[in-house]
Amino acid sequence: MYKLLLTVITAAFLMSAIPQKPTLYLIGDSTVKNGKDKGDGDLWGWGHYVGDYFDTTKIAVVNRALGGTSSRTYRTKGLWDSVLSKIQAGDYVIMQFGHNDGGPLDDTARARGTLKGIGDEQQEIYNPVTRQQEVVHTYGWYLTQIIKEARAKGATPIVCSPIPRNVWKDGKVARNNQDYGLWAKQVAEREGVAFIDLNTLIADVYDQEGEAKVAATYFGSKDHTHTIEAGAKLNAGEVIEGVKQLSLKKYLK
Repeated sequence: MYKLLLTVITAAFLMSAIPQKPTLYLIGDSTVKNGKDKGDGDLWGWGHYVGDYFDTTKIAVVNRALGGTSSRTYRTKGLWDSVLSKIQAGDYVIMQFGHNDGGPLDDTARARGTLKGIGDEQQEIYNPVTRQQEVVHTYGWYLTQIIKEARAKGATPIVCSPIPRNVWKDGKVARNNQDYGLWAKQVAEREGVAFIDLNTLIADVYDQEGEAKVAATYFGSKDHTHTIEAGAKLNAGEVIEGVKQLSLKKYLK
């Protein structure tokens, strides 16, 4: 009995002495994790491929994005709370929202929109989906709460601008550097956290390759937002280009 107790105590001591490897959490919408992350409809989010670049003996990569969510509903549905409860000091959180934030505040289908900008404006609504009153904030407000709460747990938040859609004008892909991409950058700067200008990194590639090639190679004529495998891999690679400028780069292969 004594030997068994000694073995258990020794094992527990050794386990506590082994440093726990950090976790990189990915949060966002379907452009980060499409569907059940199994390639349904040949569509993939970039989060599926990001882990391939990291040394997973040193860091775990967990994709907690969910399609259809905005910066608002990722919070109100309890998704962020489920991630926050698991975060440990030394972890990282990469966030990318914005594709769904432009929707209505109180429609009967999803009620996922946010107010524009990064200020403290708010609007009280009746949410027909939850059948409750709700105070809706700006896109920047929701990002800021995630940043502050992740930091309070000792994690390092990283903000990405949303990937560009397959929308073109005069031979150039549309960029979001005047709305959600700009607001994501402004929040990151205001809060003093890292920012990956993912929209610009990818849009530069798109402009170089041209509308016809981009549509066929990266979107497969599926729709104007969701990427097929090649598009998701391109986007993941551009996320990593941003990571190479950050402390997180020490965990890359």
